[in-house]
Amino acid sequence: MSTKDWIDKDYYKVLGVKKDASADEIKKAYRTLARKHHPDKNPDNAAAEARFKEVSEAYDVLSDPKTRAEYDEARTLFGSGAGGFRFPGGGGGGSAGGGTGNINLDDLLAQMRQQGSGAGGPAGAGTGFGGVFGDVLGGLFNRGGGPTARTTTRSPRRGADIESEATIGFVEALDGVTVSLRLTTDEPCSTCHGTGAKQGTAPRLCPTCDGQGQVLRSGGGFALPEPCRECRGRGMVVDDPCPTCSGSGRAKAARPVTARIPAGVSDGARIRLKGKGAPGEFGGPPGDLFIVVHVGKDPVFARAGDNVTVTVPVTFAEAALGADVAVPLPRGGRVTLKIPAGTANGRTFRVRGRGAARRDGTTGDLLATIEVVVPRNLPDAARAALDAYATAAGEPDPRATLIASAEARPGVGRTAPA
Repeated sequence: MSTKDWIDKDYYKVLGVKKDASADEIKKAYRTLARKHHPDKNPDNAAAEARFKEVSEAYDVLSDPKTRAEYDEARTLFGSGAGGFRFPGGGGGGSAGGGTGNINLDDLLAQMRQQGSGAGGPAGAGTGFGGVFGDVLGGLFNRGGGPTARTTTRSPRRGADIESEATIGFVEALDGVTVSLRLTTDEPCSTCHGTGAKQGTAPRLCPTCDGQGQVLRSGGGFALPEPCRECRGRGMVVDDPCPTCSGSGRAKAARPVTARIPAGVSDGARIRLKGKGAPGEFGGPPGDLFIVVHVGKDPVFARAGDNVTVTVPVTFAEAALGADVAVPLPRGGRVTLKIPAGTANGRTFRVRGRGAARRDGTTGDLLATIEVVVPRNLPDAARAALDAYATAAGEPDPRATLIASAEARPGVGRTAPA
């Protein structure tokens, strides 16, 4: 999740709690809203599903003390509310007004987190946070000097996020499964070990930025950082480039990753694995890995939220007289379902605890829907028996009420039988 998301979204408001709410208050609010908007209770309701995802996202951030502290600090520094940091020219993020360079809030916050945690706690908890804030923005509002100035620190860069896909079976999605993926990422070149220089040589310090990778360009009365054009932001100049990576210091590398797909995952779900993405640069943290899950279709069963559905065919005699019917289970085996006499076509029976696993440790149900099978061809003996049944039953016309109601509507006249 990007810093911009943290700035734009008020997760406290989403959960309906105060900013100083305790962990128990946050958990209670989440459970209440999750139950209310759960897709299982709101089938085919896109608004409820979107609200459920929004509530889950808010809880993921606020339920973790460290992530919550980082979120609060980001909102305090860059939010548009009272006391929030504002860039000159009215920009709350993106680029500083009046300048020629862009300020990446994600990179800036990553530095603050890293040095802030080194000062004895989450970002903003110690003097390290203020130190990095001064280092990064100390020259931002420098109104003196010539058109070019040099930065004083070299910024660690967070690795890129990676997205991959995994296809799992229907039953695997019910209880969760561990999958093995092979990812191709941009990592330090194995030949030059990330220097970009040919073996036996070494890169030299960039004379333009003194190895910082950035320079400050004045614009609009203050200085803005931008990547050094001489070294393209690397801080080093390669005179004799590595033949493997052509001097970039980076190369494509394949690596195996083992990921746990949680129980009850639905088709199209996006799973986030922190720190499993591309490695960072200059000591920066790695990015995250996002796995888009594809759940294979089952020839017998389907999903309805956390419940599993199945259609069970029965004969007319079984539906009319009642019967004990065998119903298959999604994980294998079967259960006997008692069909009462007079069961109508389309009636659904619930088998508890045979569905998909939920986050809270409970399990959904198996929903078995009855489908009365009408034979296309009847033997003479069966036809005679049905004729005898119809005569003996003496049932009234089941459509009499339907026809009477239709003809009784205002403005509708009687029509002759076709």
